[in-house]
Amino acid sequence: MDSKEIRDIRLKAEISVAELVSQMSNAGFQGTELGKAVEVVKRMKKEKTTVFLCFTANMVASGLRGLFADLTRVRFIDVIITTGGAIDHDLIKAYKHYEIGSFDLDDRELHKAGINRLGNILISNDRYELLEQLVQPIFLHIMKEESTISPSELCRKIGLSIKDEGSFLYWASRNEIPVFCPGITDSAIGLQAFFFKQDNPDFKIDVTADMKQLADIVFEAEKTGAMILGGGIAKHYTIGANLLRGGLDYAIYITTAVHWDGSLSGARTREAISWGKIKEMASHVTVYGDAVIIFPLIMAKVLSDLGIRL
Repeated sequence: MDSKEIRDIRLKAEISVAELVSQMSNAGFQGTELGKAVEVVKRMKKEKTTVFLCFTANMVASGLRGLFADLTRVRFIDVIITTGGAIDHDLIKAYKHYEIGSFDLDDRELHKAGINRLGNILISNDRYELLEQLVQPIFLHIMKEESTISPSELCRKIGLSIKDEGSFLYWASRNEIPVFCPGITDSAIGLQAFFFKQDNPDFKIDVTADMKQLADIVFEAEKTGAMILGGGIAKHYTIGANLLRGGLDYAIYITTAVHWDGSLSGARTREAISWGKIKEMASHVTVYGDAVIIFPLIMAKVLSDLGIRL
C-alpha cells in the first residue's frame, strides 16, 4: 500500500482556511479524510458531473443555510434533496431569525415559554405561527391553478414567494435547480397542508410525482456525484435514485452516526457499493464530524482551488 508521511500542523498569522485544510489533510485521523473529500468534490466539478447536494433539516436551522444558498446561487450544484423541515426553516428564516441557546438549558422551562430547542438553537412558537401565515396563501394560490402538486413544484413556488437572497429555495427557484423532498409531509408545512386539506379536500401533494423527473436527471447524466450531509430519508433518496444508473461516480458523506447498528444514517460510503448505489470504482469517502464545521472547511478549500468566488 502507498503511504504518506504525517506532517505537523503549523499555524501562523493570517493563515488562510484553504492552507489550514491542506495541512489538516496530512495530519491523520479525520483531517486526512477531510482532505480526501476535498479531492473527490474537485473531481466532480472538473469532470462535469451532475452534482447532488443532500442535507437534513437541522442544518438549515444552522448557519449552513447561507452556504447552501450560495452554492445554489452560483450553480455549483445541480440537484437538492432534503427533508420537509428544511423547507420550514428556510421559509421561516427568510423573515425571522433563530437564536443561539445552549445544549444544557432547562427544557421544561423552554416548553413553558413556548420555545423549541434544536440542539443549541432556539426556535420560538411564533416562528411556526409565521409559517402558517406564509404558506396558507401559497396553498390557496395553487388550488386556483391545480389540485395536485409535486413536492418539487411546491418548493419552487415557495422559493418564488421568498425575497431573501440568503434562502436556498430563493436561488433554486430562480436558477431552475430542482429541490426534491420525498418526506415533505413530515414537517410543519406538511401539517399545514393537512389543515388546508380539511377545507379543500381535493388538494394533494403527490410524493411519487417527482420520481420521473429525478430518474430522467439520473439517466441523462454522464456522471453523478453527491455531497451527503447527515442521513435519513434525504440520504437514501439520493443514493437510491442513483441505483437506477448503476450507482454514483463520486460521493462524500459527512456524518456523526455510527455504522455498527446497521442504520442507513450510519452506513459508510463503502456499504452503498454492495447495493449498487455507489459504483465499485467510484471515488468516495466518509468524514466523521459536525457538518457545520466540516462542510464549510471542505468547500472553502474546493472553491479556493477551483478559483470560484461566492
